[in-house]
Amino acid sequence: MMLQFADKMVPYKVFLHDLALELAPMLKQAMSDPSEVISQNKAYKMFGQANVMRWVKNGKLVPVAKRPGKVEYRISDLRCCQGIMQDYL
Repeated sequence: MMLQFADKMVPYKVFLHDLALELAPMLKQAMSDPSEVISQNKAYKMFGQANVMRWVKNGKLVPVAKRPGKVEYRISDLRCCQGIMQDYL
């Protein structure tokens, strides 16, 4: 069985192997995350302050908890934003 892409055809087993190679590090990193949510300060350290601020400004990232002096984000939301290809044009 072959899968056809815009630029080439790939055997299904090769596609699955390549996909697994890409997903394994992401899954490993997701499993090692300490909790479901992290503070804004920790998000800045892990993902870069400019990135987090841009994602919030563009509406791609929404805080899950806003208490006095404490803003928290879901790690899964941060990882999702991190994985999106940025269009700088």
